[in-house]
Amino acid sequence: MREAVLVDAVRTPSGRGKPGGALSGVHPVDLAAGALRALVERNGLEDALVDDVLLGCVSQVAEQSTNVARQAVLAAGFAETVPAATFDRQCGSGQQAVQSAAHAIMAGTADVVIAGGVESMSRVPLGSAAASGSPVSPLLRERYPEGLVSQGIAAELIAAKWGLSRQALDAYAAESHHRAAAAAAAGLFASQLVPVESPAGLVEVDETIRAATTADALAALPPAFRTDAAAARFPELDWRVTAGSSSPLTDGASAVLLMSAERAAELGLRPRAVLRSFAVVGDDPLMMLTAPIPATRRILDRAGLTIDDIDAYEVNEAFASVPLAWLDEFGADPARLNPWGGAIALGHALGSSGTRLLGTLIAYLEHTGGRRGLQVMCEGGGMANALIIERV
Repeated sequence: MREAVLVDAVRTPSGRGKPGGALSGVHPVDLAAGALRALVERNGLEDALVDDVLLGCVSQVAEQSTNVARQAVLAAGFAETVPAATFDRQCGSGQQAVQSAAHAIMAGTADVVIAGGVESMSRVPLGSAAASGSPVSPLLRERYPEGLVSQGIAAELIAAKWGLSRQALDAYAAESHHRAAAAAAAGLFASQLVPVESPAGLVEVDETIRAATTADALAALPPAFRTDAAAARFPELDWRVTAGSSSPLTDGASAVLLMSAERAAELGLRPRAVLRSFAVVGDDPLMMLTAPIPATRRILDRAGLTIDDIDAYEVNEAFASVPLAWLDEFGADPARLNPWGGAIALGHALGSSGTRLLGTLIAYLEHTGGRRGLQVMCEGGGMANALIIERV
C-alpha cells in the first residue's frame, strides 16, 4: 500500500465567532479559499494537479451550504476540473477530511488531495443547521426517551465521573492560554498562519488567545450550562464548567496538502510527515465527549504502540474536562498534551479544527525533534477520530 504524506499545512488566524470578531466580515467561502490558494502558491503547485479537495464544515446552511468545499475551490481560482466535497462528522469534520484524503491516496485512487475545513460561527451561528426542524425523530426519541443532552452538559457529566474539580478545570484552561501565548510570542505558529484581508483590515494573529488569563480570574465566572431542567435531571452535578473552561465560538479555516510519496518526489516537494494509522469509534451519546478514550486505545493497538511511544498528543479542548479525563485514563505526560495550547485558547472553528490541530502537531514535532504525534477529536453524537503521524 502506498504512503500518504503531509507536505504542508496552513490556517487562518482564529477570530472570535461573534459579530465584530476579526474575521466576521469575511464570507466563509473566502476564508477557505484563502487557505487553499496559500497551499498551492507556497508549494509552487499547479492547482489543476489537485485530484480532490475535501473540507469539513458542521453548519452546512446559508453561507456554508451547497457544498462549501466546491464553492471555495472556485473562489480560490482553481481549475474548474478540480472537484470537492464537504464532510460533517461534527467537530471531527476536518480530521475526517484528512483521513478520507489519506485513504484515497493510499488506495491509489488519488495522488494529490487537499483536506481541510472551515467554520464561520459569527456568520452561521452554532445550531443554524437545525433551525428549521429537529433532528430528533420519533424512533430516536423512543430509544432515548429522556433525551440526549448538549455538549456542555456532557462536559459536566465527564467532570463529575472523573472527579475533576472546578479548580482543576480553571487551572487547565488558564494553562492553555499561557502555552498558546508563549508559542505565539516565540513565533511558533508563523509557519502555519495565512493572513486574511478583512473589511476591518489585515488579520495576522489569533484573536482568541488571552495571555493575561489566570485561574483566579476564571474562578469568578458562573457555570455556563446549568438550567433548572438539567439540574432536576442530573442532581449529582454541581456545575463546574464555565465559558472559561470551554472552547470559544470561533471563525477560521485550515488546510493540509497531502500526496503519495511518489508524487511528492516527482514534484520535488519534501514530505514533512507520514500519516501512519487511523481510527474512528462511536461511544455513549449521552456522555458524548468520551470517545477519544476508546479511539486512542484502538489506534494504539492497531499501530502496535503505547502512549509512551508518542512524543506529543493533541486532544481537542472542546472543554477542559475532555483532555483531563483522557489524561487520567492513560496516565500520559501532561507536558506532551496540547503543548502549544489547545482550542480553549486557539479557538474551535468546528469544521476547521481537525486540520488546525494537525498543523500545530507537525510544527511542534519539527520544533522539538519529536517523531510521532497522536491527534484525537471528540465529536457530537458520541464519536471520535484518531490519527497518528510520523515526522520524516
